[in-house]
Amino acid sequence: MSQDKPDRTVDTSGECCPGPLREAHRAIKTMQPGEVLELISTDTGSRMDIPAWCKRTGHKLLRMEDDGKTFRYYVRKRP
Repeated sequence: MSQDKPDRTVDTSGECCPGPLREAHRAIKTMQPGEVLELISTDTGSRMDIPAWCKRTGHKLLRMEDDGKTFRYYVRKRP
């Protein structure tokens, strides 16, 4: 599976903490191990929250994209 084709995309644009984190947690619970979640956020706090959540839960943050307004996180669900 290519990193350019996530298995699921969740757009939390406009939501502030803890919205993006809550939605990422909710989405990844329904996914299969190894699948990739793309999380879109406009919350600047997510730059710290999502990597910390990945570290705490064992999911792998593949990459983060930041265009100055929107943040995109690609997270592989732990096996």
